[in-house]
This record gives sequence, C-alpha cells and structure tokens, in this order.
Amino acid sequence: MCGRYSLYESMDFYLRQLALDKVVINGYDDERINRYNVAPRSRVELIRPVQGGLSIDRVTWGWAPHWANGKGPVPINARGETVLSGRFFKSLWPHGRVLAPANGWFEWVADPAGGKGKQAYYIRAANDEPLFFAALAQVSNDPEQRKRDGFVILTGAADEGLLDVHDRKPLVLTPTLAREWLDPATPAHRAEMIVREGCRRATDFTWHPVGSAVGNVRNEGAALIQRVALKGEPSQGQQTVNTPGRTSG
Repeated sequence: MCGRYSLYESMDFYLRQLALDKVVINGYDDERINRYNVAPRSRVELIRPVQGGLSIDRVTWGWAPHWANGKGPVPINARGETVLSGRFFKSLWPHGRVLAPANGWFEWVADPAGGKGKQAYYIRAANDEPLFFAALAQVSNDPEQRKRDGFVILTGAADEGLLDVHDRKPLVLTPTLAREWLDPATPAHRAEMIVREGCRRATDFTWHPVGSAVGNVRNEGAALIQRVALKGEPSQGQQTVNTPGRTSG
C-alpha cells in the first residue's frame, strides 16, 4: 500500500479544509495541481511546520537514512506499528511529522475475472472530501543536503471491506487529528496515539475499479480515476461502488 495517489485541487483548497490558524510563510502556486497519478520518486507537495508558521514544499516521495542508501529499494511507506521504535526512521520520528494532502489512492488486486494481471482500484473519501496522509519527512534548508530530502507515508492495517483491496492502508487523518499531527507542540506520546488509533475507518471510504492506464507512471489526467466495468458486470452507469468481494465501501 499506497503505491500511487491523486492530488488535483489547488493547495488553497486543502489548506481551507484543514482550517489552520497558522501563516503559510512561503509562496505556492494557487492553480490546481492536477496530478492524478503521483508516483514514487516524484516530487509532490507537502504541508510541514516551520518556525513562524507552515511551509508548502515539493519533496521527493521516498526516503532512506544515509547509512541505508544503496542497500535496497528506497521506502515510500512506513508501517505505523514499527516506525515508533525502529532504527530506520529514528531520525524522522517524531519531529519530522508532515501532512501529504491527497484526493485518493490506488491499490492493485488479483484480477477478479481470473486473469494473470491485476485490477487497479481507486479509493477516496465517501463524502468526497480531501484526504490527509500522516507522513514523515526530511526537508533541509542546506542546498548540499537536499539530495537526501524525502518523505514516507505512514500505513496501518486495513479493516472491514478494505481488506478485500489490500491488507494495508495509508494513515488517513481527520482534519482535527491532522492539525494535531502537524502542530510541533503535540508531544511524542500523543503523536504515538494518533499513529496507533487515529486512522479513519473503512466506512469513511468508497472505492471502484479503474483502467489499467494508471499502471504507467507517464499517464496523467482525470480519466485515470474514473470507474470502469469489470468483466461480467453492468455498464458504468449501472454499477454500484463495491470492493472486489462486493463488500460496500
């Protein structure tokens, strides 16, 4: 989990949904971001706390400590169960807390028709509101250190119907918890509680199958998140939004 996600509104839209009372100290593009296929190793907008307010930064999705470079794939996600005490993310926890805004994310499951390929699903909030992924990031002000900058999205165990899509899900926070997560004054023990208990439940989401084009990182556009019919199912206009096992999202 979460190998791709979408981020297509303007940054103002996400900030308004958070209802933050902090000043954004750096400038950012007010246009729609229009990214429907955010892929690992690409740079994407994060919201992070800095002295005097907040900063909007475009940071590479994926991070590893300097001692792990070249020893394997660079992680893009971090398991919430181990990030609190493991060595790998020690330099990011708890002071590297940031938010990765999103509109939804993608997962791939075995082809329900029995084929050799995998079927992509798009998951979004049932009320169509934006999502806020809890993340950890390294963002340096030193130009010499910026090549090491990056972030990882925290994940938790999937629940209820989402288990039909994947056994993991991003740590999606409500706006209230997202504000707490972002606040430097939030103590480590409270941040730990958010990681363990704060993820929104499956009933807050809905999901549907999408076309295979999202599998190519070069593809972009709103068509990537549109529902498609599975083999043997009614046309798009007649479908309901279900998981592969027909468990409603």
